[in-house]
Amino acid sequence: MRLQKYLSAAGFCSRRKGEKFILSGLVKVNGVVISELGTKVDPAKDVVEVDGNKIEAKDDLIYIALNKPKGYITTCSRQRDRIVLDLVNIPQRIYPVGRLDKDSTGLLLLTNDGRLHNVLSHPSFDHEKEYEVSLKWPIADEALDKMKEGFFLMGSKTRPAEISRISPEKFHITLKEGRNRQIRRMVDKVGNRVLELKRIRISDVKLGNLKEGAWRYLTDKEKKALLKNIK
Repeated sequence: MRLQKYLSAAGFCSRRKGEKFILSGLVKVNGVVISELGTKVDPAKDVVEVDGNKIEAKDDLIYIALNKPKGYITTCSRQRDRIVLDLVNIPQRIYPVGRLDKDSTGLLLLTNDGRLHNVLSHPSFDHEKEYEVSLKWPIADEALDKMKEGFFLMGSKTRPAEISRISPEKFHITLKEGRNRQIRRMVDKVGNRVLELKRIRISDVKLGNLKEGAWRYLTDKEKKALLKNIK
């Protein structure tokens, strides 16, 4: 197996990213730095390291959808109470992809595939994230139009968003970016306040009727859609 394919199959990074690690001299095989492409490894015998970290092939890569309740922190740190990993009782080590604020609820993905974070967070992949937003006061159409078109926030203009009204105080918004507390900041800027924020979709993965605090494994179709841009 080629070295860059091994790194990808282990869920560490994409093949393309693996090639960059190799060319940068960050990859060792059996203690020897490999800086040229084309090297082959035997997963059963060879020891592969990237920047000093041993990379082990996984028997299976895990992809989980969780309905995060309010009050849970999106982190792996055990120094804090009530983290999202407390809700998923499996023996394998996984971690959240992206984040949801402590006060936000809804769809959160967890995995042991290191490639997925880059795919979902990089703007070039245009993965959509859809949210249901409940407000303190009714919001005018003009305010929704401003958020839809994009405006300057934290030093740069937000990307255009898709917005559909549900009621005077509630709407759905679909983003292709994920700045820190972006929706709450956008709503604040148009003079309103978010009461409830729930993520209901990431790309082709939908929250559906998954109960709050519950989780499920992604279907093969969902996994294929998420990983289609990994090269």
